[in-house]
Amino acid sequence: MCSKRKGLSLANFSLTDEEKSQILARIHALEVEHSDLNEIIDRLAQDPIQDQLQLRRLKKRKLLLKDQISLLKNRLIPDIIA
Repeated sequence: MCSKRKGLSLANFSLTDEEKSQILARIHALEVEHSDLNEIIDRLAQDPIQDQLQLRRLKKRKLLLKDQISLLKNRLIPDIIA
């Protein structure tokens, strides 16, 4: 049974209210950072002499944040056994 448990994702286990709150707080912080990056990227993209390498790095960071937000939101969805 222990070997089966290793293969299960963390989403398969029930979260406590405290864990849910921590995840929600982390999601909020990441969403704020994502939004801030979006505004910065939009402003920098309007400047034709802007460093393209910096702009690509910011866009990459923004995508990473989006992925982290999605993973955390998925952890909040309970597994339903059909």
